[in-house]
Amino acid sequence: MILANRQIMLSMSEHGGLAAAILAGGRARRLGEIDKSALTIDGETIMERLLGVLASVTPHIFAVGDRYGAATAAGLRVVPDAIPDSGPLGGVYTAIVSSPCDRTLVVGCDMPFLTGPFLRYLAERSETLSVMPRTANGYEPLCAIYARETAAALRERLDRGERQAAHPPGGVQVIEVGAEELAAFDPHGLLFVNVNTPHDYAQARRRLDSEVFRLKLTKLDEDRITDV
Repeated sequence: MILANRQIMLSMSEHGGLAAAILAGGRARRLGEIDKSALTIDGETIMERLLGVLASVTPHIFAVGDRYGAATAAGLRVVPDAIPDSGPLGGVYTAIVSSPCDRTLVVGCDMPFLTGPFLRYLAERSETLSVMPRTANGYEPLCAIYARETAAALRERLDRGERQAAHPPGGVQVIEVGAEELAAFDPHGLLFVNVNTPHDYAQARRRLDSEVFRLKLTKLDEDRITDV
């Protein structure tokens, strides 16, 4: 709640033409239909972590769907899916058409390792165009910036019965952020980790514990060098 209040009180930032939407309407069937955003990583819920990093990018943060109430509890404006039961693609579409800004950063509610520096980098890649990361595993449509002009192309896909947001919208220019650019922000492969299953959650916590341990060792080595 503290993080949410901080977000609400923020004044217009340099990215005032950008809003952020958290997709929070999924059923989380593979996780036993529990609230993924309420899972804790390093003492914070995923929702708290997301609010912290998103607030460093824009004061305009809202949620699409709120099946388990976490977004409402955090003080966010919640908009329902424009097209019920339309999957992630419908969530992205709803975020774009409900956004107060011309561009919208869309993120999943189960991504605990997104960082402020990376999201600010996405925002700075273009002031008007859509921006989408592309890793060796493919596009990352649930950590991407969508211009309002993409809504029509997404609606066409929805009308054809598509529900997955696995690739960029067609017919509009999209800036890809490739592996070389991503490496500077994601040296250990954590950035796009999401939590879809109990195994994913356990693995995310293990990877964070390993990374914290590695950082502690690095700090100890640096201290030893300083003391010499």
